[in-house]
Order: sequence, then C-alpha cells, then structure tokens
Amino acid sequence: MASRNIEIMRRAHEAFNNRDFETNVSTLAEHASYTEHARGIALKGRDQFKQFLQTWTAAFSDARITNAQYLDAGDTVVAQFTFEGVNDGAYGELPATGQRVSCAVCEIAGMDENGQAVSVSLYYDQMTILTQLGHMKPVAAAA
Repeated sequence: MASRNIEIMRRAHEAFNNRDFETNVSTLAEHASYTEHARGIALKGRDQFKQFLQTWTAAFSDARITNAQYLDAGDTVVAQFTFEGVNDGAYGELPATGQRVSCAVCEIAGMDENGQAVSVSLYYDQMTILTQLGHMKPVAAAA
C-alpha cells in the first residue's frame, strides 16, 4: 500500500498530465521552495510554481509524465519518471523544433506533517533535451 506522501506526489503528477494546475499546486505548502537544478531555477510559492508548469506545457503542449516510480523515505518522496512531449512552443529562448523529447527525471520532495511538499528538487539532463531538440550535437562516444 502506497504511503500518503506517495499518493500526494502521484496526484500532483496526474494533475500535470491532465493540465489541472490548481490541483497540482495544492500539493505544495503555501510558501514551498521548488528548485529546477538543470537550469538553475529557484521558485518560491504556489504562484511561481504554477507559472513554471505553464511554461513547460507551453513548450510541450502534449507533455506527459510517464513510467513514474515512487520511493517513500519517511518525510521525503523520491519520484523517478520520464518526461515526454513534442516541442511545439518556445523552450526558454529557443524556438520550437517540432521534435519529440523523452528524458529521465528525478524529483525529490520534502513533505510536511499536513502532507504538502515544502521543498522540491527537480533533476534532469538538459543536454539530453537540447540534443533531442536539435539545438546541440550529440557528444561523440569515448573511444
């Protein structure tokens, strides 16, 4: 049986897939911190997090979280999943390419006693995304 914290994280991911941003941000504490390490983005609070989610879905309108696996570590939940989508909008300052991306992601959430995330760290390999989008050339394999 999944823990309450895992169910909350799963609910947040399902809400993202359904573009239900209100449910998604409700899983965060009011003044939670959220850090996306790949691009050095630090967010505070629900409003900034909601805008962050909307930038991802503007860049990848069909974005999905798939193959999610969750690990309960007491007051911490670790989620590993695949981010997938077609780049049909600007990704930051980069133009849409129409290319599909599939990237492994790790999200670590510290939960409070009310079952809300108070601090979240998101890790993924931005080079993978940029290469799949055609903005970077693949690094040659080592000999």
